[in-house]
Amino acid sequence: MVELVAPDPALRDAWLECHREWGPGVHEDGFGLAPGDDVESASGFAAWVDRIRARPALFWWIVDRDVVVGGIVLRTTNSDQVLRTGHVGYGIRPSARRRGLASWALAEIRRHGRTAGLERLLLVCADDNVASIKTIEGCGGLLEGTVSHGANQVRRYWVSL
Repeated sequence: MVELVAPDPALRDAWLECHREWGPGVHEDGFGLAPGDDVESASGFAAWVDRIRARPALFWWIVDRDVVVGGIVLRTTNSDQVLRTGHVGYGIRPSARRRGLASWALAEIRRHGRTAGLERLLLVCADDNVASIKTIEGCGGLLEGTVSHGANQVRRYWVSL
């Protein structure tokens, strides 16, 4: 059974397995992981979990029968960062893709967005990320437009709640 689970140091081994599958240097959206975060040691992992819990965002791990298959974050403010990166960020580990997990998680996050008082969510993805484009559009995302984000082109979508 797939569920959203709040970050928990008790899931360290399952989370690390997911993290290692992505490989070094690959961005894992939805986890809130920064380059300097120590997730290898038990104490570093627990400290990282405490830090993401204290952020002005809601993080969940997507868990399927005790296996961490991805992560998703809901940013509940309308800060400048949110207007650049979106209210929602998510990622699914490579071996779990193409199973509808991102669509499922995004549908779950929509409920949490309504509870947080949001009327719509901004989702941003790379212009060449076909999987995310299909996921967002499949969840009702309406394209606002494409903009430059550094050296990359990104699509901006709004999803009504």
